[in-house]
Amino acid sequence: MGSSLPEHVVVGRVVRPHGLSGEVVILVESDVEGRFAPGSTLELGAHGRVVEVAAARPFGDRMLVRFAGLEDRGAVEGLRGLELTVPRGAVPAAPAGSFYRFELLDCSCRDAREGDLGRVIAIHEDGGGLLLEVAREGRKVLVPFVDPFIVAVDVAERRIELDLPPGLVDTCAST
Repeated sequence: MGSSLPEHVVVGRVVRPHGLSGEVVILVESDVEGRFAPGSTLELGAHGRVVEVAAARPFGDRMLVRFAGLEDRGAVEGLRGLELTVPRGAVPAAPAGSFYRFELLDCSCRDAREGDLGRVIAIHEDGGGLLLEVAREGRKVLVPFVDPFIVAVDVAERRIELDLPPGLVDTCAST
């Protein structure tokens, strides 16, 4: 993997406390089975405080998680909005032909007609798939990350080659 990949990968975010027993609602940003299983360790926030999952259960499209040693609402109130991360080495390789979102960030994007589009600065999900937010020199463009437009992706070289429909870049660009 390229050296510009992050050392830590976001796997979830604390949304808010839930109830009085120290549970928190987690917005899960990981597809790794068992990522929030009891006994799992995660880093919490920018300071890298390590927490251990004591219990976890589904909660709609999110998870309810209780961390060991944080037994009441007061202990978790300050966690609101913090990211949960794991070291990049704890992320298994993506299946062939697929990519983790963090691997696409900061990749340069080049279109067959338009040339250099810039670098991926964010990734959005719009219900129909992923949109890469690509920026260069004050201009941003949302690029659909879908098979018909993808020529090649090389995460080791931090490069995405695209063949976008004529006019898409101008239509989707903003300053």
